[in-house]
Amino acid sequence: MFLNRVELQRDLISSYNEYPFSIPTIKTLDRLEIENQVTFFVGENGSGKSTLLEAIAEKCGFNTAGGGRNNFYDVHRSESALGEFIRLSWWPKVTNGFFLRAESFYNFASHIDEVAAFKSYGGRSLHEQSHGESFMSLFSNRFNGNAIYLLDEPEAALSPQRQLAFLRILHDLVQEGDSQFIIATHSPILLGYPNATIYSFDEESIQEIKYEETNHYRIMRYFLENRERFLKDILQGEE
Repeated sequence: MFLNRVELQRDLISSYNEYPFSIPTIKTLDRLEIENQVTFFVGENGSGKSTLLEAIAEKCGFNTAGGGRNNFYDVHRSESALGEFIRLSWWPKVTNGFFLRAESFYNFASHIDEVAAFKSYGGRSLHEQSHGESFMSLFSNRFNGNAIYLLDEPEAALSPQRQLAFLRILHDLVQEGDSQFIIATHSPILLGYPNATIYSFDEESIQEIKYEETNHYRIMRYFLENRERFLKDILQGEE
């Protein structure tokens, strides 16, 4: 464990009517305790989970478009709107790590091409691999432990089988005892990682919930168990 608390510095905020403080979960945030090596942020789009994760990445010194402390490149509107208003508590503090932002991963891959840093990512350009292959190359080669990893929707490029392979990589790093993960996700597969902490952003305030209480699990389970009825209700309406 490295990062153990995130606090909103309310004394620096002049108005809660503007983004990102207009987001209910950000508006009501005082402090968020991080007590697990693996923590998940879940919630609908716009609920604030990626906003908070991006702010944490900025405070860690990572490129908020994706990358670590030594990845310098610019992407339009990549700065965090929340970063300067939060405080992180560490024990001990770590400077190694990586911020994965699925939506701007293409820009990160182009940056790696420009600096010719292929060896750290399997020896081949990330652009010469499929989207899923490039993500797995990142996880397999760049994630080496003694670090904090902040991942925003890593499942975006991963098939269900590759999501399971990613969980194996995550588990091996966690078992070594010197890695911490905070992951914003919609994936019921990733959320199933044993003993992880899950924070839901779907209510007025951030709430810790169990895996079986997530909408992701409930909807997927209902769909798989009642596929024909579910699709009939959605596509045709109830008779």
